[in-house]
Amino acid sequence: MRIHSIENILLEVPLRKNFGGSTYDVLTRSTIITRMRTSQGLVSEVYNGDNRDNGPEIVNIIQNEIAPLVVGEEVMQIERLWEKMLPLANRNRNRKLVMEAISCVDTALWDLMGKACGVSVCALLGGYRARMPIITIAGYYEKDKTLADLAREMEWLKSVGMAGCKVKVGGLSPEQDAERVAAARDGAGDDFILVVDANRGWNVADAIRFSRLIEHLNIGWFEEPCHWYDDAYMMARVREATRIPINAGQSEITSHGVRRLLDAGAVDFVNIDASECGGITEWKKAAAMCATHGVQMAHHEEPQIALHMLAAVPHGSYVECFANPERDPLWDKLITNRPAIKDGMIDVPQGPGFGLVLDESMIRKYRVN
Repeated sequence: MRIHSIENILLEVPLRKNFGGSTYDVLTRSTIITRMRTSQGLVSEVYNGDNRDNGPEIVNIIQNEIAPLVVGEEVMQIERLWEKMLPLANRNRNRKLVMEAISCVDTALWDLMGKACGVSVCALLGGYRARMPIITIAGYYEKDKTLADLAREMEWLKSVGMAGCKVKVGGLSPEQDAERVAAARDGAGDDFILVVDANRGWNVADAIRFSRLIEHLNIGWFEEPCHWYDDAYMMARVREATRIPINAGQSEITSHGVRRLLDAGAVDFVNIDASECGGITEWKKAAAMCATHGVQMAHHEEPQIALHMLAAVPHGSYVECFANPERDPLWDKLITNRPAIKDGMIDVPQGPGFGLVLDESMIRKYRVN
C-alpha cells in the first residue's frame, strides 16, 4: 500500500481573549490537518499542533520538501520514511518547523497503518489500557480575576468531568502565585489532581521558594520551573530541593532532548509533544527511555493523539485538554465523534487509526490555505 498524495489544511480560529501564560500570549487556535491518501483509497484524518505563527511555512515544508520524498513509498515502512525525512532538519534553518512538519506526516502514517490493520493507534503502540484520566489546562492570569474566581473555576472544572487542572504560575512572585494555587486547592477539594506550570518563568531560587510554599497542597507536578537557557541543570536543583515531582519535555524537539533531561536527573514526568518532536515514531523512543529510567509520560496538550499514546504504555499518566471551549474550539467542536468525558475519565476511541471524524463545516469556516 503506497502513499498516493498528501493534502494539508491549515486552520486558524480567533479566540475571544488572551489565554497566555507567564511567558507567552495565545490569541488564536491554529492547527494543521493532514489527509494522506493511499493507492488503495485509504485517507488519514488527523490534526497536529498549535503553531500560531508559522503554519504556512510548515505546510510549505510538507508539500515542497517532504511529499517528494515519501509519495510512492510504502505506508508500513514508517521507520525508514522517518529516517528519510529527518535530514531535512540538518540544514541551517528553523529545525523546529521541520520537526513539526515531519510530525504531521508521521502521525498521518500511523493513522493509515491503524486503518489498514483495522485497529486503533493505541493498540498498535501496545494497548495497555482502554481509558485514561483527563485533566485540563486552566487557571490563567486574567485581568480582574480574583482568588475567589479561581476557586470557582476549579469547582466548574470538576462539574464538567475533569479529574484535575494544570494551573498557570511563574508570572508573579512565588508568594503571589502560591496564594493562587492555595485558592485553586480550596475550590477543587482534596480529591482533585492539581499540577502547576511555570512555563520556564523563574530562576532556581524563586522556583524552590515557590515549591516549598505549596508542597503541603498535594501538587502532582511542577512543570518547567526554570528559565530556558540552563533548564536541565536548574530543574535538577529544584527537584533535589522539593518533594513535588518535576515535569518537562514539551520544549524538546527530539528524543535526544529527553535523554538530556534524564541524564541530568531533572524530571519525574516527561511531556514531550508528538506534534513537535517528529511524530509518534520519535515519541516512542522517548517513552522507551523514560520507562527504563522510571519516569512517567505525560503529553503537552493534543488530546486527540495523546490519548492513544499515553493509554498504550504502562507509565502514561494524564491526558491534557482545554475544558474551556473558548480556549480550544477545535477540541470542543471539530471532532464530531469525540469520546465523552465522565468522572475524570475518557475512553480511547476503538475505531481504526485515531478514529477521528472531523466537522467539514468547521473546516470550511476556518481554513486559511
